[in-house]
Amino acid sequence: MAASAVSENSSADFDHPFEFKKSVQSIVDSSDLKHLPSKYNLELGGGHDTSAESCESVPVIDFSALTSGDPLRRSKAVAELAGACADWGVFFLVNHGLPEELVASLFAKMREFFSLPDDDRKQYEGKSTSSPIVCGNFNVKTTSNQTFTLWRDFLKIHVHPEFHCPSKPEPLSEIVEEYAGRVRRVVREMVGAIAEHMELDRDYVEEVLELKSSHQKLGASFYPPCPQPDKTLGLPPHNDTGFFTILAVRDGVPGLQTQHHGQWFEVNPPPNHMVVNVGEHLEIFSNGRCKSDFHRVVVNKERERLAIAVGNGPGPEVVLGPAAPLVERDGRPNYRSMNYREYMESQFTRAYNGMSILDEQKIHY
Repeated sequence: MAASAVSENSSADFDHPFEFKKSVQSIVDSSDLKHLPSKYNLELGGGHDTSAESCESVPVIDFSALTSGDPLRRSKAVAELAGACADWGVFFLVNHGLPEELVASLFAKMREFFSLPDDDRKQYEGKSTSSPIVCGNFNVKTTSNQTFTLWRDFLKIHVHPEFHCPSKPEPLSEIVEEYAGRVRRVVREMVGAIAEHMELDRDYVEEVLELKSSHQKLGASFYPPCPQPDKTLGLPPHNDTGFFTILAVRDGVPGLQTQHHGQWFEVNPPPNHMVVNVGEHLEIFSNGRCKSDFHRVVVNKERERLAIAVGNGPGPEVVLGPAAPLVERDGRPNYRSMNYREYMESQFTRAYNGMSILDEQKIHY
């Protein structure tokens, strides 16, 4: 698929991009589905290609080395992290300290949530892009001005600096809060390591990015088996906002694909590996030293897939641009500054013009 064919950021012509008329899972369960319902059929907008090469070159970062007391081991890990952020923009994280029991509990309760009757979940239908809890389907528009719905049921919740979570099933809220807190500590350490590699003072980075009040959002995406997976998408090509998105998947079901040097590759993490996507704001803050990962999600005919992503950014009201010491060192900023909250909201309110928001923030001299 061409990068400009579809954008999840292109919903300006909707009253709001979210809806919950009927979950994808309930459609699959209600009949012996042989063909894709027309509202999910992206091919009506001109077709698309979801082919990707298998890949064994995605970098692997050992988080325990980043926190090691051995200076040589830690220095090597910091350099490897910086290299992964500069080249691929996506990597696997091992020895991350996120307990397997906690991750398993999170997946079990999220599966229970997506098994709730539609009427129970409909109360969280998004009323606006800033709703603290949003559940439902997502509409996108193609460049030929046709709309379709992603083959995905989703739940998005804001978990920091204010915590929100659905009340059902119990104890989902307690599990999410503990998981989000642990992820936040992992991300803060990685941001600090990248800052160190760029020779930025950690206290400066903590203060200017307001990391103590960092914005964090958890998103769970459920992709039921699809009768015609080559005609639709789970998520269109996009970049994530923020610094790092920590993605957990289980059961070895493929779906995530990343673009590297113009070629699409499958990203299939081994067991106990987290996937980490570099976000747009790390690219901006680093003045281009780090590269945000451009990725998409495809679906399959045989197996359902559940993925849980936690996006992590600066404080919601931070006006984020390239770090001042890097601008001074480079002689110029390569990106414009923008309020982080406004940046996130513009994902859903801007008119689609064939460019990502990140492209629009780049300064061309």
